[in-house]
Amino acid sequence: MAKIEVYSGDYCPYCVRAKTLLKKKNLEFIEYNVQLEPERRQEMAARAPGVRTIPQIFINDRHVGGCDDLYALERKGEIESWLNC
Repeated sequence: MAKIEVYSGDYCPYCVRAKTLLKKKNLEFIEYNVQLEPERRQEMAARAPGVRTIPQIFINDRHVGGCDDLYALERKGEIESWLNC
């Protein structure tokens, strides 16, 4: 089973969009709220150097990027291939 992780925060419309797509595809994911758990923001930055915005999405420890990047993968039909890595 693929491991999907989403670093997100409260009141973030991009976070909502990304999670909505994952739920629509019936994909389970682990959500880390960087506002409730500030140490998660540091963890996110270490995993994706130079990135400070949310959401940040990882599939099987591979950095997808943000919401727009996730939707780009969906448009290309590539999410499934990432899930099988």
